[in-house]
Amino acid sequence: MITDRPPRTPILLAQFSESDRLIALDVPHSDHLRKIAGSIQKAMLSGHRLAVQRGCADFLSEAANFYNVSKPLVRVLAARPIRIREGGWTTELFGDYQIETQLIRVWMRTAIRKQVTSFGTFLSTLCHELCHHLDFEHFGFKDSPHTRGFYERTAILYHNSLGTPRKRLHWRALPDGRWRIDWVRTRTEGLSHQ
Repeated sequence: MITDRPPRTPILLAQFSESDRLIALDVPHSDHLRKIAGSIQKAMLSGHRLAVQRGCADFLSEAANFYNVSKPLVRVLAARPIRIREGGWTTELFGDYQIETQLIRVWMRTAIRKQVTSFGTFLSTLCHELCHHLDFEHFGFKDSPHTRGFYERTAILYHNSLGTPRKRLHWRALPDGRWRIDWVRTRTEGLSHQ
């Protein structure tokens, strides 16, 4: 995962920097999100899209109640869209959030083989899109860029929802002001703390 480039305008840069510094997120102490995540996992194993969508709606409703924000809508769609660029490289869309409609869309099948994606990837995407909603509704940001803080908050929510210990994310600076997660160091140091 790579962060967005810092914006050039002072107002947007100030909020970008605030999001980057915000590496904490309160999470529920109850196991409600964990139980709902388990029901999503079971629904995914069955391959029934509407059952997965109902589980996601329950998850978002529980989270919205905890964070005291409006409940976003959710659509679970089939195979991920794929974009092919010049030069032959491709990208897949795992999920998105539309601020105007407060709609989260997540795709539950891979783009090429149309297989149900892994539960971890799916839940991570759902938490990622929920964190965009929280940026606007809970933190009051005017934008929701992918900053180091954004990814840290997403990781906190994801691990809380799985009931797994949070791993500290390690970052490597890129030459253009962006940052990339150093997965080798994150995984290695995460194992040493367990």
